[in-house]
Amino acid sequence: MGFASLISKIRSLQPNKSISSLVQARLADFEKKKSSDAESIFKEMCFCLLTANYSAEGALRIEKAIGNGFIILSQSHLAKKLKKLGYRFPNTRARYICGARKYIAILHKVFSSGSTQSKLRDWFAGNVLGLGYKEASHFLRNIGYFDLAIVDFHVIDVLVSYNLTRRPKSKSLSKKQYLEIEKVLKNLASSLGLSQGELDLYLWFMETGKVLK
Repeated sequence: MGFASLISKIRSLQPNKSISSLVQARLADFEKKKSSDAESIFKEMCFCLLTANYSAEGALRIEKAIGNGFIILSQSHLAKKLKKLGYRFPNTRARYICGARKYIAILHKVFSSGSTQSKLRDWFAGNVLGLGYKEASHFLRNIGYFDLAIVDFHVIDVLVSYNLTRRPKSKSLSKKQYLEIEKVLKNLASSLGLSQGELDLYLWFMETGKVLK
């Protein structure tokens, strides 16, 4: 097992129309969101805030249930709703989400600044409480920025199984660890002729059998 084996495995998935069509449809959805209004982009950020130490499927369910509540509910009411919906960290995430609302008005300005995708990630990870490198990368990918890796435990599991990285001792990666693993993924994506956003969807399918956002 190694780099070549993983390349071969991903290439074997690409001719499968049921998989590749799902991947392409998901990427098209992400690309459309790039031109969305600021509130829609903010709600995507809220989804990514919810996914930290939580399942993507659970966050999707809660995102649909709350909708505009991410924007209009008070912090206490949002926390109560998150708790009622079974979310693990209702008080903390309600605080993060309500604290991030101050950025809604400047989101389009941030994106039109001409910054590279890495610089955009640095900005969001440095300014939005609760958005680490993984969540910031996830958020940017979901609104059409495809050049960053989303290093979560599903992706790490795949890389470890192919002997391409060691399993981190902590679930919380340092910036240095994150960027080291991102280099591995960047090399994979380059070898396959894929963006990192597209590669992530194939890796997620390998590990979960699903193509989510």
